[in-house]
Amino acid sequence: MSSPVIHLGLRDWDHLVPLASGLVDVAGFTVRVDSRDVTPDVLAEPGLDGGETSFSRYVQARAAGDDRLVGLPAFIMRGFRHRCVLVRADSPVRTLAQLAGARIGLTGWPDSGNTWTRALLRGAGVDLTGVEWRVGPLTAGESGKDRLGGGPLPSNVSVLAEGDSLEEELAAGRLDAVLTPFMPAELFTSASRFRHLLDDHPAAERAYWETTGFVPGIHLVTLKKETVEAHPTLPAALLAALERSKLRWVARRRLLTDTTPWLLRELTESARVFGDDWMPYGTDPNAEMTRAFCEELYAQGIWPEPIDPRVVFPDPALATAR
Repeated sequence: MSSPVIHLGLRDWDHLVPLASGLVDVAGFTVRVDSRDVTPDVLAEPGLDGGETSFSRYVQARAAGDDRLVGLPAFIMRGFRHRCVLVRADSPVRTLAQLAGARIGLTGWPDSGNTWTRALLRGAGVDLTGVEWRVGPLTAGESGKDRLGGGPLPSNVSVLAEGDSLEEELAAGRLDAVLTPFMPAELFTSASRFRHLLDDHPAAERAYWETTGFVPGIHLVTLKKETVEAHPTLPAALLAALERSKLRWVARRRLLTDTTPWLLRELTESARVFGDDWMPYGTDPNAEMTRAFCEELYAQGIWPEPIDPRVVFPDPALATAR
């Protein structure tokens, strides 16, 4: 008897390659991974059983009592946000606190990554209501993304005009900074008009880790409720497979380090700072991060009332990924 086929829409994160290629299997199931350039709207695609989902949008849905998606505590996009603040190369601004009262562009108002980055500004004493926020694409022509979240925007948030882009607004001096999870292509050139706000963002990120004990989660894997109801063992089986895929990727990456000039140094330093796993899967090791994120959604006015973090991952079977 053939096993049920599960279709997932995921970006091609390298730690998912063992799962997507079949080197790692999901016990009792055949998983087909559809590689995506942008985060899919899982509920809008009948052909998907699950896929990559914004943590922010998922938490807000659960807070509203919408349980059509079942989240797995597997944050397949995860990273510090200090690096995500860009300014012009000639900007005198060097600290987060100096962005008080600034004109700041960002790629999506309710986005998970931008929520974490605004949390850094709050922590630096910046009054978010005193910032002039502009929402739009990083580069001209970007599409396929919900940037506003469907809810009412605060009075200090506006949307870029059609055809405008954050990078050109920043270059022209009409913005003082931009928050973006992905870097503009020219940042990787010697003639870039932009730079990171923080001269040593790794040091700031290490300090954040020492204070919080977590690396912020941005996207997670979700399954449709009807898929889980039809296959109750799938969530735990898929979570375990995602864990094995990640561990295989880590082992291979540590062996095959000659893919970038200084990858070995990065890997050894990361192991010394974070231990064996800086991106743990499971509800328990992500409890503090989940709680902090729920608090930020409310504190920033993204969600109108406090969120009980227990509504995010209610399945006790997902406490750990092993």
